[in-house]
Amino acid sequence: MNARTENFALGRDERNVIVSSSLGTVFEWYDFYLYGSLAAIIGKQFFSGVDETSGFVFALLAFAAGFAVRPFGAIVFGRMGDLLGRKRTFLATILVMGLATLGVGILPSKSSIGMAAPVLLIALRLLQGLALGGEYGGAATYVAEHAPSGRRGYFTSWIQITATAGLMMSLLVVLACRAATGPKFEEWGWRIPFLLSAIMLAFSLRMRMKLDESPVFRKMKEEGKSSGTPLKDAFANVANLKVVLFSLLGATGGQAVVWYTGQFYALYFLTQTLKLDPVLANWLIVGGLLIGTPFFVLFGRLSDRIGRKPIVLGGMVLAALLYFPLFSMLAKATNPDLVSASAVSPVVVAADPSTCSFQFDPVGKAKFTSPCDVAKTALAKRGIPYSNIAVDGAAAEIRVGSQVVASYEAKGPGAKEAGTRFAAALDAALKSAGYPAKADPAKVDVVVALAILAVLVLLVTMVYGPIAAWLVELFPARIRYSSMSLPYHLGNGWLGGFLPTVAFAMVAATGDIFHGLWYPVVVASISAVIGFFALPETKDREIHHEA
Repeated sequence: MNARTENFALGRDERNVIVSSSLGTVFEWYDFYLYGSLAAIIGKQFFSGVDETSGFVFALLAFAAGFAVRPFGAIVFGRMGDLLGRKRTFLATILVMGLATLGVGILPSKSSIGMAAPVLLIALRLLQGLALGGEYGGAATYVAEHAPSGRRGYFTSWIQITATAGLMMSLLVVLACRAATGPKFEEWGWRIPFLLSAIMLAFSLRMRMKLDESPVFRKMKEEGKSSGTPLKDAFANVANLKVVLFSLLGATGGQAVVWYTGQFYALYFLTQTLKLDPVLANWLIVGGLLIGTPFFVLFGRLSDRIGRKPIVLGGMVLAALLYFPLFSMLAKATNPDLVSASAVSPVVVAADPSTCSFQFDPVGKAKFTSPCDVAKTALAKRGIPYSNIAVDGAAAEIRVGSQVVASYEAKGPGAKEAGTRFAAALDAALKSAGYPAKADPAKVDVVVALAILAVLVLLVTMVYGPIAAWLVELFPARIRYSSMSLPYHLGNGWLGGFLPTVAFAMVAATGDIFHGLWYPVVVASISAVIGFFALPETKDREIHHEA
């Protein structure tokens, strides 16, 4: 290892490259996550006219639309990046993202312009997703192609911080704006974080305009070795397509589920399942992010020494082994009354399985009216874990320890009154058995909860810190932008982005609050095995002069 490899001090030009690329990407992730942080409020503003739950579901679907189109953005902007250059392309992505986010901030609500409001909102979300699909590949490729040999993991690890930093920034800005505007936040204060993006857009554009084109791309152009048909060369070439598929199945798929579990799903688990106060939950997540974030750079730097594979795949394996005990400990630390009550007085739904529907409504239109459905919906809404036993007949009941609450048919004459009696009886039974309506802030073990969340982020840094360098090194320069962007955004946009939705469906179907963890555990385990056998170690590959 040469002296330059050992010296990790950055020169002025190197700092400019990393800072300009990273800050722009932080801004894009900030924009993207703002919507997720404010989904409940946005649902009320743009999907009014339906019940509150359905409005929230529609808002989450609009959020998911941004994930769904990310692979298409990877194709569109990946092609542009391989044809026109890295710099021009990620200038375009940041401009599209910034204008779309500003548009959300000034878009009139449904009460003002009718159905045009949700239609325009979804269109803006699609633009955000497309832009993000092109941003990451451009930033990672640009930084890696500026990095000297033996330091690419270290250089690109700064890019890896950006998604977490963007999430953390969005949470902090929302908390600050909520505190500043008080009760007016849900009326108009929620728009401020989106409007602030205009300042960050101008600053980020100014910084990126000063950057030069990637030296690798310039050299390819000068020598006439760049690709004129990058999509064909990347995806119609069988050898390269195999690497694309293996990088998805053996690297980005597992990396994505670990990333979203450690940050997004952890927040959802705290607020929706454990019923922890949202403000406290946000601060705990921010604390975990602050503790864990420096490890992105540590693992990126370590990957320059020992390789990308052992760190990334090791993180997947550790996540698969640790998720169930970690989330179990998190439940005990934040809502001990719920854990204690479920152990002493377990809740059981006794019903004929043929009368039970799949307790998940992705479009907000299904009506769960059978006694079994009513029972499960009521428990899921209250965040109560339960098990199921099969009995004959259409009747259904909820057994809370030794107490029994009969369910009812939620349609026909008298359904409303029956529902009121059922809710009162269920709440009384749960209360007498010690089940809390919400987590008691006084009983939250903040230190333990923070430590667990920091460990979850640490696992994120293992799988995410070296991944950009690994992806860049897997593909030839002339089709690098296209080749690495697609598997990254298929993994992170689809396998990772839909993780909260899929995990929620699994929990709702079984009543086990930990059942959703099987999704990331299985995906991470499969990805680790495929990555071990199908992907090469790349840390010593030379990328600066290949075409």
